[in-house]
Amino acid sequence: MKNSVNSPDFKTATGRKVAVLYPVVLAVPPERRLLKGREKVRYLSRHARRALALSAGKTGTVLQHLPKDQDGVPLPVNGIHWSLSHKSEFVAAVTASRPVGIDIEAIRPCSEGLFKRIAQSQEWSLVDPVSTETFFRFWTAKEAVLKATGIGFKGFSNCRIAQVTDRTHMTVRFMDRSWAVEHLFFDHHIVSIVANGSEIRWTIDKVTHQ
Repeated sequence: MKNSVNSPDFKTATGRKVAVLYPVVLAVPPERRLLKGREKVRYLSRHARRALALSAGKTGTVLQHLPKDQDGVPLPVNGIHWSLSHKSEFVAAVTASRPVGIDIEAIRPCSEGLFKRIAQSQEWSLVDPVSTETFFRFWTAKEAVLKATGIGFKGFSNCRIAQVTDRTHMTVRFMDRSWAVEHLFFDHHIVSIVANGSEIRWTIDKVTHQ
């Protein structure tokens, strides 16, 4: 039987069932990018939840509330895991039937000192050349994995890039486990998502919304 668009899974030619993730990226309206402080944070949070609702809708799921634990870690709702991320110009979100993490960053110049903080020399040896793009690949990949585990930034020093497959795929090692990460590049931004065998079907909406 042909799988519908809203199906969370599909079968490959070999008959193996593969999970499908539907991450959604939404543009932030130009006037909203001028907001400051708490007002800006509140707006970006609401906008990211719009993206999350769209991601959930692609699998026929409705998330009426988004609970978090005492440390602010997202908790699954009826078996549905979720993750949000936002920057000044774009927000990103995804739902999944298993732990998932997503992170978005603007690709911008950064200091040499930050390169040393984000990864060790052994990790940097996996890429040539080392660049601002690879810096943000490493950064967002680790952040996505830490979100998926619920550990958060406190686990960053123990998170390692284990393999760089190509420009949009890499493997992160954390908690004695390998995590497959996929990247998407657009408009001087990068989004990283924990894939772990899932088919990723991106939705990028560059039309600004209120």
